[in-house]
Amino acid sequence: MIDPVIFSFKLIYWTITLRWYGVLVMLGAVAGAWWAEREIRRRGENGEVIWDAMVWVLPIGIIGARLWYVVNNILSGSTYYTDNPAKIINIPEGGLHFFGGLLFGVITLYFFLKRNGLDTWLFLDALAPATLLGQAIARPANFINQELYGQPTQLPWGIQILGEHRLPQYSDLTQFPVDTTRFHPTFAYEMILNILIVLFLWWLSRRYEEEMKPGALFSAWLLLAGLSRTFIEFFRPDQTLIGNTFITYTMLVSFLMAVVGLIMLLVRYGKLQFALAENWEEEYQVKKAAKQEAAAITRPAAPSVETPVSLNKKVSRKKSANVVLLTKDKKKVATKKAAKKTSTKKTSASGTAAKKTTVAAKRKSYS
Repeated sequence: MIDPVIFSFKLIYWTITLRWYGVLVMLGAVAGAWWAEREIRRRGENGEVIWDAMVWVLPIGIIGARLWYVVNNILSGSTYYTDNPAKIINIPEGGLHFFGGLLFGVITLYFFLKRNGLDTWLFLDALAPATLLGQAIARPANFINQELYGQPTQLPWGIQILGEHRLPQYSDLTQFPVDTTRFHPTFAYEMILNILIVLFLWWLSRRYEEEMKPGALFSAWLLLAGLSRTFIEFFRPDQTLIGNTFITYTMLVSFLMAVVGLIMLLVRYGKLQFALAENWEEEYQVKKAAKQEAAAITRPAAPSVETPVSLNKKVSRKKSANVVLLTKDKKKVATKKAAKKTSTKKTSASGTAAKKTTVAAKRKSYS
């Protein structure tokens, strides 16, 4: 088995411990934010905003994930946290619930986006697949901590769980020997499903990019993630059942999440009509400056190189200009010649008339 502690050392009065759980959770958060940044840029908004949002979303999301896990543990009848309240804040030992982090994180993100005048649907569509990617990266920490496993199984990929990490119903080592008993790797099932959903949503956003409307990808994520977690809950004997049913609280929330996602998809594409969705925008509301910046990044300006075609056009324009000038000059010359001929005709005509008058006068004087 892998030691959950990577290293530990004492600093004055404090013991500094680095655990795999914390490292993988942070790695998942960073990977998810990186994915979301690229998707936000692709939609025309400033992707760097997500890192500013993470300053608020990540710690509050972790608090929400821890509180949901603790409440779920108490509802199951366990007295671990009621007997040891200080353990509630001991997050490194493990125990974060995805839905608690999702709920608190989305609420925090909503207020952050509204405060900064950003489009909520744009960020939700970009972040939805990213959350599953981050969760998938963090899931191996559950194997290291020997937690979130399923019922005993004879399947070849079943995993060994040490006695000190067994659930009460499997703690009898005579009935469930450590050497021969294997359990469903529930965390691995969820990790694989998460990756498949991320890849599908990624393909969907590219294949139908023109048809995708704001909120559609988030709605699809709600549907698929909800169904996935509903299925996983059948392999979670550590979850609290509702009464005497086989339904757990998490299963109920997951199923309702899938139903909400389906309804949102139907509304988004006009199959259902709701008054609240009448003003659902058809395009993302992207800030003009951010849109121009994103366009400049994704489509850099081509170098201004003059091609032979453009040169030919310039030459033809010059030729046409020269023709016009020559035509104008010819017209001027022709006008001057015509004026000269006219003046010459007038002069000759006046001279002839003068000569006739003189001859007539002479004849009269002789007579």
